[in-house]
Amino acid sequence: MAAPAKSDFEVIRKNKVYEEVAKQIERLILKKLKPGDKLPSERDLAEMLKVSRSSIRDAIRSLELMGAVEPRQGAGTIVRELSGASKVSPFINALERRREQVTELLDFRKMLEPPLAARAATRASDEEISEMEEILKRQQEKQGSGEAAIAEDAEFHYNIALASGNGVVLKVIDTLMDLLRDTRERSLQVEGRSQKSLAGHRRILAAIKHHDAEAAKAAMRRHIEDVEEIVLENDLSK
Repeated sequence: MAAPAKSDFEVIRKNKVYEEVAKQIERLILKKLKPGDKLPSERDLAEMLKVSRSSIRDAIRSLELMGAVEPRQGAGTIVRELSGASKVSPFINALERRREQVTELLDFRKMLEPPLAARAATRASDEEISEMEEILKRQQEKQGSGEAAIAEDAEFHYNIALASGNGVVLKVIDTLMDLLRDTRERSLQVEGRSQKSLAGHRRILAAIKHHDAEAAKAAMRRHIEDVEEIVLENDLSK
C-alpha cells in the first residue's frame, strides 16, 4: 500500500468539519486503499487535514456506521470488505443504514434512560438537582434568544446519568448523545421542538426533585417518545 501523502487531502474549511473529513477519507479509501488496509492514525490525519483529533474521531465513527471501516483491537481502524452493491457505489446503502441506526438508537434510549431517571430520583443530591436546574435555566435563556440549546439538551441527560451513580452508564450516555448529535441538531430546529424539549426536561426534573421514581421514569419515556415522533415525522434520521 502506498503511504497517504499530504497531497491526497485538502485543508478543511467547512462548518461541519467532521462531515467533510469523512468525505475525504472516503475518497482515500476509494482511490488508494483496499479491504484490510489500515487508516492513518488520528494524529496523522489531523495533521494532514489541519483539523482537531475530535473531528477525526467523529468522521471515523460516521464511517463505522456506514460499514466502511471497523476498529480492531491493537490494529487501528481497518477498511472493510464492501458488498457487491457497494462496489458499484461504495456508500449507496449508507443513508438507509443511518436511518435504521437512528431508529435503533432512539429505541435504546427508551430502554436505558427511563430507568436511569427513576434511579436518579432516588439518589440525586441537592447539589446535583441544583446543577440540573441551572442547565434548564440556560436552556430557557438560549431558547428565548432563538438558539437551539443543543449543548444543554445533552448536558441535562448526562447529569441525570451522573446522578444515577454509575460510571459505566455515563460513558454509554456520552456515546449515545454523540451518535445522535446530527439528528438532535436538526430536530431542535423544528418549530416547537425546543419548547417541547424544555417542557419535557422540566417534568423529569420535577419528578426527580420530589424523589418520585415512577413519575421520573414516565416523564423520561414521554420525553423520548416526543423526540422520536418529531424525528420520524420530519424524516430527520437521514
